[in-house]
Amino acid sequence: MKRFFQILTVALLGAGLVACESMKLGEAGLSKAPETSGATLDTLFASIKDADKVLAQAYYYLPYGLVTAFDTKMGSDFLEAITDHYVSNKHSDGDGPNNLYYTGALNANLTSGTGGETYRFGSEQDYTVIRYAWLFLENADRIPGADPALLAQKKAEAKMCMAIAYAHMLRYVGGVPILDHAVQTDEEMKYPRNTFAETVDFIVNLCDEAAPDLPWNVPATEDGRMTRAGALGLKLRILCFAASPTFNSDKPWRSDANAYTCYTNYSETRWQRAKDAADQFMRELLSNGYYALVQAQPDGTTGLISPRAYRLAYRKGYFDRGTTETLISIRKSNSGSYHDSHIKIQADYGSGATLDWVNKFPWADGTPFPEDFPWTDKASWPEHPFFKPDPNGTLKVGNATFTETRDPRLYENICVPGDIWRDGTVGRAYDNHANHQDGCPGFLQMKYVLQQNTDRVNPPHWCMMRLPEVLLNAAEAYNEADGGPSDKAYTWVNAVRQRVGLPGLPEGLSKEEFREALLLERELEFGFEEFRWFDMVRWGLTDAFTKPLHGLTSYGDKQREATVFTFEEKEAYPPRKWYTDWDTKWYLAPIPAVEINKGYGMTQNPGW
Repeated sequence: MKRFFQILTVALLGAGLVACESMKLGEAGLSKAPETSGATLDTLFASIKDADKVLAQAYYYLPYGLVTAFDTKMGSDFLEAITDHYVSNKHSDGDGPNNLYYTGALNANLTSGTGGETYRFGSEQDYTVIRYAWLFLENADRIPGADPALLAQKKAEAKMCMAIAYAHMLRYVGGVPILDHAVQTDEEMKYPRNTFAETVDFIVNLCDEAAPDLPWNVPATEDGRMTRAGALGLKLRILCFAASPTFNSDKPWRSDANAYTCYTNYSETRWQRAKDAADQFMRELLSNGYYALVQAQPDGTTGLISPRAYRLAYRKGYFDRGTTETLISIRKSNSGSYHDSHIKIQADYGSGATLDWVNKFPWADGTPFPEDFPWTDKASWPEHPFFKPDPNGTLKVGNATFTETRDPRLYENICVPGDIWRDGTVGRAYDNHANHQDGCPGFLQMKYVLQQNTDRVNPPHWCMMRLPEVLLNAAEAYNEADGGPSDKAYTWVNAVRQRVGLPGLPEGLSKEEFREALLLERELEFGFEEFRWFDMVRWGLTDAFTKPLHGLTSYGDKQREATVFTFEEKEAYPPRKWYTDWDTKWYLAPIPAVEINKGYGMTQNPGW
């Protein structure tokens, strides 16, 4: 996609401003390219069709969670790599996990070209989204003959794009400068930082303003546009994030935490506010229907649902466009090869998932997998840890067939030894595989990489929000607001579990036990979807940051297409400074000193 600019569409003072009357646009993500030169506000807003090309630019610059050429977040590595789920062994010059996070070298004085941070305020695309959204909102009324209802919908879409951009910044850096107009070149460049509370309220208000004018869901021809369901889902996400103990506590998350980075006090009404948002979404869902979890289909002969069918239903929910599970879908390209960079990272380096995460996936019947599983003593295994021989199994390696023994989501998130991976062959997770990469902790990323080349031919997207998140957020809000789980909270969590064939949670859990079960369910459901980092932050999960991580050494009976393995637990490499020198300053990203020195009003985050 061609880049464009004769107008400010980057963060605040990150580039010079020129008059918006001479805007030059390139290709857009949701429509054909607008005029390539000589466009004025009159021509850009000459019709709904023309104006939609401006709105499409706000859509295009929305945050995207997969590794592509769109940005250089973490030096083209995964956010999961700084959680307890994954370790990176990329070790390239711009690699963020190894160079900045594992070593503790991240600071506010890095040069603008570093690119290895999770978020670099002032160099990201969020204010680009906001600038285009305001440009549309301020000029949409000049469109001649526009249908009022359609125009209201387009304005609501612009507000939702803006809400997503501010929500993205909030989760990484806290409160940020809130712009209430499209910045012009001749205005005074003063944009003071807004507080955490003000930023939360601004996002929620944008969602509330947008929701009434958005359709609950859209037809296939409009797939990818904002919906009322997405607006209410985002509202609930942000209210749960803000009500969580890191930001909603009488004890600051760091001694120098301030109103820009948290509420500075505790209020139970913040959880009640999240619960009310959950109720609002559920009322709309009951009234309007449409959204539902993608369900596994039974075998036409036996009438039974296989582990493979559960796995593929789960895959369809996060990977496919246009399902009843998708609430917010972000697109950059219709090319099936757009995610090749994401696949290449996992294919070229000894990176991978941790045993600590793998051990959290239960057996297929829901029984917890033992943390002290006797990996080296095969005779005492209660069951094979990954695959058991089965003449009716759907996993085929050579002439042998196997059935999965664990939660189906394990295999869709993580390539375990013996599974098919990437190109239809057994993955190189085990140590004596002909293409094994040094440093690999014994598991690979499966999510988005998938098993066969043909699995990735459909147009890609980043499913920023899907229905399981709303269900688990609603259950969380109810549990925290009511002092324990209700029948509704159980129903929502159990729906997510039952979709993959797991039984419901045990009855009678306390508030703390239910919370722990919820956080675990999020780990199992949302791997590589950029959830774990923010859950570690908002709940202050110190152990997840500081506990040394583990891998699994495995040897197969063949260098390729192995089916029999021996295992031994090991320490995951490389270690992290956080193990011995943890500081909660890592909860929020540092603000680059160059941004603060510009003097428009941004301030530094605690500890940096």
